[in-house]
Amino acid sequence: MTESEIVSVSLDELALAVLADAVRTSTWDWRNWMLGMRETRELRSGSPGDAALAEAWQWLHSKVLVAKDPGQTSPHAVMVTRRGHEALEIGLPYLRAVERLDVDLTPELEYQARPQFLRGDFDIAAFAAMKEVEVAVRRTAGLPDDKLGVDLMNQAFREGGPLWRNSLHRGESIAQMNLFAGAIGLFKNPSSHRRVSYDDATLAAEVILLADLLLRVLKRIEPGSE
Repeated sequence: MTESEIVSVSLDELALAVLADAVRTSTWDWRNWMLGMRETRELRSGSPGDAALAEAWQWLHSKVLVAKDPGQTSPHAVMVTRRGHEALEIGLPYLRAVERLDVDLTPELEYQARPQFLRGDFDIAAFAAMKEVEVAVRRTAGLPDDKLGVDLMNQAFREGGPLWRNSLHRGESIAQMNLFAGAIGLFKNPSSHRRVSYDDATLAAEVILLADLLLRVLKRIEPGSE
């Protein structure tokens, strides 16, 4: 990359390129890597390109894609972490999806969905997230185990049902029922019936975030909470 190219790309894209080059050149000292780039790219110390590369290394550290190498005494010694190698294998969309999911999830999803997502098991993570919504609705509504999927949502949230809230405008209550039923019907039920491939990490992250929203909404409408 020329200096103009270095400063024009996004920080995460530049950081991944730096990481790939560090692996390719077996870099173990990020400071020496920077000195080498100044020489080969004709970058002045402190120039915009030099600063951008330093930012890229800092970004890699903050995302734990590189870490201090415990086998070296140099303060600049680094190693590529397991997550770093995984990021290189899966690519930039995965990194951005992880960033998208870098929020506090409900405890259910922190335990059931986030670990699978970080391992790259997007199908399992998305299904598990929506399964938690189904389980929580059934438990909160007090409905039997044979109530599943869209039918469960309609039974729980229908007018006169256990999760129908008279304090809401009727149209809002119906919309709430449709929101839960649509989410389960689109993102949970197909995975229950056939193999569904979530090869898009961003889509899987959005499904988990949608499940998180539904669980938070549900906690606000538990019977007796009004």
